[in-house]
This record gives sequence, structure tokens and C-alpha cells, in this order.
Amino acid sequence: MGFYGKKRKVCAMCTGKTVNYKDTETLKRYINEKGKILPRRVTGNCARHQRFIAREIKRARAIGYLPYTK
Repeated sequence: MGFYGKKRKVCAMCTGKTVNYKDTETLKRYINEKGKILPRRVTGNCARHQRFIAREIKRARAIGYLPYTK
């Protein structure tokens, strides 16, 4: 298929979805099974919202809602 067969992902946050550090079920979508934050090319977020999600994940880890590693 090549380059033209891929469809670009749309940023979920730009479409109106909100993420909070207390909402661990939503944040778990943005980390892998080892606890690492997934990159933009995997999640499909824009740069601005990827930074925001990373900040919320780090807040949730500091408080204890999410683990640092598994």
C-alpha cells in the first residue's frame, strides 16, 4: 500500500475529549504495559495535547494513581 494507504489519526483532545489526572482509565490508554508514555505517532495526538497528557500522567504518578513502572 505504501504511503498513500495510511490514514492519519485525529487528536482526540482537539475533537473535544478532556483528560484529567484523576481519570486513570483514560490515562491508561496513553501508557504501555511497562508504564511508559506512548509517543505521538502511536496515540495520534497533536504536539500541544501530547505535552498536556504527559503532564497529567506525571501528576497521576506523583500522587499515586498510576504506577511509575509495572
